[in-house]
Amino acid sequence: MTSATTPTQPADQPRPPVRPFLRSGTDRMAGGVCGGLAEYTGIDATLWRIGAVLFTLTGGAGVIVYLLMWVLVPSAPLPEGSRPSIVEQWAQRLRAVLVGDRGRNG
Repeated sequence: MTSATTPTQPADQPRPPVRPFLRSGTDRMAGGVCGGLAEYTGIDATLWRIGAVLFTLTGGAGVIVYLLMWVLVPSAPLPEGSRPSIVEQWAQRLRAVLVGDRGRNG
């Protein structure tokens, strides 16, 4: 019988930094959720958008998931000179109430 060994990382090597999942500050069509998923995973944002539409059409949960992610996932910084929309400001306030993140983006 052979025993399978799993490669382990030596203790003296530091772990790679974990990238935070943020909504995109630049690749936005609505709230930047699909753009943020694209930046985080490396999969094109168009594919994430198609998946969100299909998820919505097959059961309707896509809209709920998208809105929850819009509110609960923090936004990356917006480009210089741009201001958040009224809906984005509302989402930031709602996130601050739900999560308690008052110091982010204003």
